[in-house]
Amino acid sequence: MVEIRLLADCRNHLGENPLWDVQGERLYWIDSTACEIWACRADGSELRTHYVPTFIGSMALRKGSGAILALANGFHFYDFASQETTLIANPLADKPGYRFNDGKVDRAGRFFAGCMGHDCDPSDVTVPRKPGAEGPLYRIDADLSVHQIDAGMICFNAPCWSPDNRTFYYGDSEHKVIWASDYDLATGGVSNRRLLISDQGFPGTVDGATVDSEGFLWNAKVLGGRIIRYAPDGSIDRVIEAPVRNVTSVMFGGPDLDVLYVTSMAKPVRGVPTTQAGAGGLFAIHGLGVRGLPETRFAA
Repeated sequence: MVEIRLLADCRNHLGENPLWDVQGERLYWIDSTACEIWACRADGSELRTHYVPTFIGSMALRKGSGAILALANGFHFYDFASQETTLIANPLADKPGYRFNDGKVDRAGRFFAGCMGHDCDPSDVTVPRKPGAEGPLYRIDADLSVHQIDAGMICFNAPCWSPDNRTFYYGDSEHKVIWASDYDLATGGVSNRRLLISDQGFPGTVDGATVDSEGFLWNAKVLGGRIIRYAPDGSIDRVIEAPVRNVTSVMFGGPDLDVLYVTSMAKPVRGVPTTQAGAGGLFAIHGLGVRGLPETRFAA
């Protein structure tokens, strides 16, 4: 029987990027526009908050210690003890209309992060979002070299890989699509991008995603209050009604990787306040009968 629990009533402004650390048995997630990193145990205990200096699009843990962050102003290393950031590179330095958004590490230890229109930089709130912008997607390798591998996205989201590493999924929330691309794990190369999933008549749009051990893709429908499991061919396998409208991302975790953690947002949308109980909270879904895959740490 499927059971959905409110694990942490944290009222995140824009909760995103849940990340289960197998090694430390701890769940991490971010509040993107509150400039925070959150963490807790599988059951929601030992809840902690860390702070970053600007908006955060995504994060991944490093092979040694600490994390790599895709902040509004570039890629940074992060030390949890000191809460200090160290700039690696900022490929967006000459692109003031963009900030980093969703990101994830492939199974060779490379970090991928895409962009969105820069509608929420706390250092310059006068920079408007660019509805027609075509944001880039970057990959940062273990040697800290940065490579642009794609473009054409207004609001990048949903990066994840098939279990056999041959397919890279990613999408655009503004276009309401998720694409599938051929993936070369040896080189980190992407080719043959094609449409896999469109909005298919559901309210809301695509947001964060993960892939389970059977190769099915789970996607949060932000503004739509649903979590959808898609087969590898893009057909709908299962639909779960979420307890809040603005679910933002999903990730399997827990000791057996069989709990689906779900982030959400409490910020007003188009000027309308969010009044739902639990909005902005972290949820845990039990009893789905499937397991996820362990997330790889960034290789540097």
